[in-house]
Amino acid sequence: MHIELPEKRYYGIGEVARAFNVNTSLIRFWEKEFDVIQPKKNAKGNRKFTPKDVYNIQLIYHLVKERGFTLEGAKTHLREERQKTLSNFEIIQKLEGIKAELIKIKSQL
Repeated sequence: MHIELPEKRYYGIGEVARAFNVNTSLIRFWEKEFDVIQPKKNAKGNRKFTPKDVYNIQLIYHLVKERGFTLEGAKTHLREERQKTLSNFEIIQKLEGIKAELIKIKSQL
C-alpha cells in the first residue's frame, strides 16, 4: 500500500488513520500490541507519531492486512525474521511508488 502523507516531524492519529484508511481505534490497538510503535504523547495525551512510527505501522499493515498474518504471526515474523521482512517490504514499497508515478504519468498523457 502506497500512502501519501506530507513530510512532517509528527503526525496526529487522525492523519495516520486516514492515510491507511482504518479507524483510529485500530491504530491505538496496534500501538498496544506491537512495541515498535511508540508515539510521543503531549500533556493532553494526544498521540504524535514520528515518520518511523508511520513506517512501522505500514509494515504491520502490510503483514496483517495485505499478507493475511494473524497478530501473533506478525509479531513472531517481526521478531524472528525482521531483516528479511524489512528487505522484502522495502522492495515492495519502492515498486508501489514506481507504480503510483507511472499511473500519474499515464493520467497526464
